[in-house]
Amino acid sequence: MNRSTLSLLAAATALAALTGVAAVTAPSADEPAAAPGAAPARLPVERSSLLCPAPSTSEVAETTYTSYTPATTGDAAGDAAKPGSKAPAGEEALPDRAELKPSAATGDTPAAPPEKDDGKTDGDKTDEEATDEKPAAGRPASDKPVLTATTPGTPVAAQADGADAPALIGAASGKLAPGWTTQQTTLVPAGGARGLLGVACTPPDTDFWFPGTSTAENRRDYVHLTNPDDTAAVVDIELYGPEGALKSQLTDGIPVPARSSVPVLLSTLTADPATSDVTVHVTTRSGRVGAVVRSAVDQLGSDWLPASVDPSPSLVLPGIPADATSVQLMAYAPGEEDAELKIQLAGSTGTITPAVQQTIRVKSGMTASADLKGLTSGEAGALLLTPAQASRATPVVAALRVVRGSGEKQEVAFIPATGPVGERATVADNRAKGSTLSLTAPGKAAEVRVTASPGTGGGTPATKTYTVKAGTTLAVAPPVPAGLKGGYALTVETLSGGPVHAARMLALPEDGIAMFTIQTLTDDRARVAVPNAEQDLAVLEH
Repeated sequence: MNRSTLSLLAAATALAALTGVAAVTAPSADEPAAAPGAAPARLPVERSSLLCPAPSTSEVAETTYTSYTPATTGDAAGDAAKPGSKAPAGEEALPDRAELKPSAATGDTPAAPPEKDDGKTDGDKTDEEATDEKPAAGRPASDKPVLTATTPGTPVAAQADGADAPALIGAASGKLAPGWTTQQTTLVPAGGARGLLGVACTPPDTDFWFPGTSTAENRRDYVHLTNPDDTAAVVDIELYGPEGALKSQLTDGIPVPARSSVPVLLSTLTADPATSDVTVHVTTRSGRVGAVVRSAVDQLGSDWLPASVDPSPSLVLPGIPADATSVQLMAYAPGEEDAELKIQLAGSTGTITPAVQQTIRVKSGMTASADLKGLTSGEAGALLLTPAQASRATPVVAALRVVRGSGEKQEVAFIPATGPVGERATVADNRAKGSTLSLTAPGKAAEVRVTASPGTGGGTPATKTYTVKAGTTLAVAPPVPAGLKGGYALTVETLSGGPVHAARMLALPEDGIAMFTIQTLTDDRARVAVPNAEQDLAVLEH
């Protein structure tokens, strides 16, 4: 047999082997084949991560954590979540579990320069200043979870009191992962940082924008950085005021050790004079972190400021309460072009242009602000920012500082620009009284379903459907579970029309002070697109 005949036989044998493998691994006749060009399947996520900042440095702080995963039945997610479902070959099934554990350490970053000497003694400082300026000695991470959930559809809660409550690092897997959310609510009844502070624990990321911060003397704004991973992260923080970038005293980045949390006082990061309106940009050189700003304002209380949605030419800031006594807008244009934005309020009857100010000009690389006095006129609403000229659509980020009450009884909260609720969004820790849900449809009308979960101590779920007219905001007292015990979660689903933007205000008056906090709702990203894949022998052709 000559060499060419042997080569031909070898090639035929190899092709037969490849064809045999393809036949063995191809889908069976019982399995429906995906149509050519079919859209990727949307399947439930298998893992979720959340990071909660250290809640307070006040000894009188009372913190509640409420964790919840919406129940999903009768669809692909429900089928995938059935107990006993098989994992892919060679893989173990993920446990149905969600846990929040303490971070390894909390404290000031050693890279931050010391605060300027203002002549105060340690005895003159507030509890917050005295505690946060002490370098962190660090402490080992505890393996004991602060909170554990094993069943979707039922919220669980945990309490933490005092100044020692650490930042938390959370992970959910199996049927607890899709749509998992955790709310951290802290009541500080007295002191320089008194107020009701609420924040939805955030997933880790590498890029955050915080318009609405300040380095002014009457503000104590800290950005909390939490690293969930087993390797250190390095973070850069840039500050932008009304005149542009503030001079930074840090050039090498801020180290955030593995599985730890670091609060950084913004006023220590720059030698420039105090500035009332500042935009903070947090990015990572390596690793990923959770980032959120805790702001305390003299005479106005304190609250958390979450990151704004990614820069966009048009923004929606939902959830402005009807009885707001002050609304201040802060915006920043990160690109090379200036932005001219039209200001509108989507109220209960339609969208109007407020008489106090119709537009705002945001110069490139600078923070702009507008004091929108009398904006609501007793009507709950959402602020809409759109390009004043359609031909000049410059991306911006924005946030609102909202005040309720008057005199010494004032309280502050923050509303960042946020994306729509999409298919589904959830907010936890609602109470029998004091919750207000705001639903805004800036474009088309929408039909929305709102589901109240059981309470952390019991209760029967309740559901109600709302119609939100185009260009309006619908502010309602949400449904409450029958026989409610404890706190509960609200899940908002867009049934038709939209998009819909939403926010929840939780009001818990204390000693005559109108204490409140506002959380925006965004798509819970419970599903991810998984493209269809199949064997194709055409790849063997030349």
